[in-house]
Amino acid sequence: MARMPGAEWRPIPINHTEGGQAEVRGVVVHIMAGTFEGTDSWFRNSKAKASSHFGTSKTGRLRQWVDTADRAWAQAGGNPSWLSVENEGQGGDTLTEAQLDANARVLAWAHEKYGVPLQVTNSPSGKGLGYHAMGGSAWGGHTSCPGSRIVAQLAEIVARAKKLADKPAEPTPYTPPAFPAGLAPNKANPSAKPLQRALKTAGYMAKSVAEADNYGPATQAAVAKFHNAHPTYRAAGKTYDPAIGPKGWAALHRLAYAK
Repeated sequence: MARMPGAEWRPIPINHTEGGQAEVRGVVVHIMAGTFEGTDSWFRNSKAKASSHFGTSKTGRLRQWVDTADRAWAQAGGNPSWLSVENEGQGGDTLTEAQLDANARVLAWAHEKYGVPLQVTNSPSGKGLGYHAMGGSAWGGHTSCPGSRIVAQLAEIVARAKKLADKPAEPTPYTPPAFPAGLAPNKANPSAKPLQRALKTAGYMAKSVAEADNYGPATQAAVAKFHNAHPTYRAAGKTYDPAIGPKGWAALHRLAYAK
């Protein structure tokens, strides 16, 4: 299955070919010549013999009707190789700002998912962002779809998709190592060395202090210093707490190692 994150999944049970998408050369822009919900209803009618992978409303709602592993019935001879986006409106319209953004999201996702190049194409043998009329008679002869004014906006869709694709990935949240059960003052098993390294990195223990397995006085003093700076993790009622617990361990490691 291939469903686009962020798109409303509203599958149609008919008017498409399951498992029929042979390849993905790019994304084809269409105009509905109708309304968003009206087109949704039409695709569910057996008389339609038509569908699209995606659709946008003038307000920017993005809906997916057909899984991209399946073949939508949108552009005749271009169906096996191209994804499709129907856009609410009539011939002669331009896409709204919200629709430009929604189409850019589809193209950016197709770029990430299928390697579709972020470029405009005017040919069925090309790759990238195309439009229905470029397929000519082999694509049903829809020479006015989506219209010259929308074709002129394709470069803007590509520019917006590039900005989306260039966004850095969200950093992976740092996960502290598991608290070593039994770690306690005046014990050498488990070793106190990982605790000492974290205390040094976070600035609570001098780097010149030699590491040792034993959870000795120097380590205890450093832990108490950490607790004084972060009393939330100090034992209730204590002003000097040399013992580290699981919550304090996790907080100390985030201070030391999270970027």
